[in-house]
Amino acid sequence: MKWALLSVWDKTGIVELAQALTEKKYNIMSSGGTGKTLAQAGIKYTEVSSYTGFPEMMDGRVKTLHPKVHGGLLGRRHIDDAVMARHGIDRIDLLVVNLYPFEAMSKQQMDLEKLIEFIDVGGPAMIRAAAKNYKDVVVVVDPADYPMIMNMIMEGGIPAEQHLDLAKKAFARTAAYDAAISNYLYNLSSPFPTTFSVQYTNGRALRYGENPHQLAAVYGVSGLAGTEPVQGRQMSYNNYLDVNAGVALLREFEESAAVFIKHNNPCGVAIGSDIFDAYITAREVDPVSAYGSVVSVNDEVTKKLAEEICRTFVEVIVAPSFSRDALEIMKKKESMRVLVIPEESGADEIRTVDGGVLVQRTPAYKEHWEVITDRDPSAEEMKALQLAWKVCKHTKSNTIIFADHRQTLGIGAGQMSRVDSAKIAIEKACAPLKGSAVASDAFLPFPDTLEVAASAGATALVQPGGSIRDKEVIEAANRLHMAMVFTGIRYFRH
Repeated sequence: MKWALLSVWDKTGIVELAQALTEKKYNIMSSGGTGKTLAQAGIKYTEVSSYTGFPEMMDGRVKTLHPKVHGGLLGRRHIDDAVMARHGIDRIDLLVVNLYPFEAMSKQQMDLEKLIEFIDVGGPAMIRAAAKNYKDVVVVVDPADYPMIMNMIMEGGIPAEQHLDLAKKAFARTAAYDAAISNYLYNLSSPFPTTFSVQYTNGRALRYGENPHQLAAVYGVSGLAGTEPVQGRQMSYNNYLDVNAGVALLREFEESAAVFIKHNNPCGVAIGSDIFDAYITAREVDPVSAYGSVVSVNDEVTKKLAEEICRTFVEVIVAPSFSRDALEIMKKKESMRVLVIPEESGADEIRTVDGGVLVQRTPAYKEHWEVITDRDPSAEEMKALQLAWKVCKHTKSNTIIFADHRQTLGIGAGQMSRVDSAKIAIEKACAPLKGSAVASDAFLPFPDTLEVAASAGATALVQPGGSIRDKEVIEAANRLHMAMVFTGIRYFRH
């Protein structure tokens, strides 16, 4: 007769699983709250303390840490049988455990002395023991797997290959649990731990990486990483990067807005009276670059907008929602991914470098806009400056953005020289730049960029300020009758 040991914090589905096990002639062993739950459902079980001969002690800290439990989990069939028999150790064939909710409780601003009681010891020890002996023991750590386990048991047993899959999941769970505890304790005295541990689940292989010769996968259950298209092709590595860039910029706007992204940079951004108007305006900023772009809009895609989107080649369309008619129309574009904007996850930014990672966190901050020239911006110039500045934050450095009060006019991104970025933005401008506003992601070290912008027709400029030559730049702005605003915040994007 087989033994199953059940010890869970989350009681979801445990009664149904125990009933199925009982039906298939499993002896059930349990303790504490799990045992009470089973008893209330009329399910017979053996108390762990009765089996080991030792009572639960130390307010439940010590329950399953006993050789008869761990011997039952670790004992190798046909190798350790004699030792197990000599010491009265029964084989445990199935272990079902989920852990004290340390991750959830650590978010409740709880006193450390209370929180440490939610650090599970016996649970991880049993999980690791069972997972190590996966050939002989099935270990289940996720209630979502109970239906699968029940079906397999009813159909004759759990296949050997499933043992290893469940063991992998078990080790991943204990690794994540230990990482959460480690990070929390380190963060009590420092914003970043000496040892940084992170784990993402829901891994899905992608067709390839940035290029066809590279391998790639995406991990995550929330935010964009956990999002799949509602229709269209599978997302690619580059699609995820571009969607991430586009949605981050889109979230800067409360009014109807559209963002076109190409190679991780915006190539057209506009606000409009409605989302259709914003889409058309943003596309016409740079219609050549808009071909094959990733498009994000912040209102529902209607039939009218879907028809317009389908008139050109769009890699991905991202929106809060899509009307039924819109989805039917876009089905004709089988290669176009249709994605619903998820809730923002707010996670740290992590990037790899040779031999390690860089971790970046953006705490709450406030810009301090200050007019530092003789002339204040007009109301329309201020709106244009605000739009240009929003786009500037999400464009690769060095960047210069020309805009009016409703759209970008020219975008110069990713150049080694700020002056070159300005010249590229001027060259790519979709309309005359007379009366336009300009944004620079970092301070102007010399007046040259401002002078190039002014010669193109710009009349206002926004930048962080902070250069040792700020005085020269301010004097140049006054001489050219430009309004200039300092924000005090730099937005490098590498």
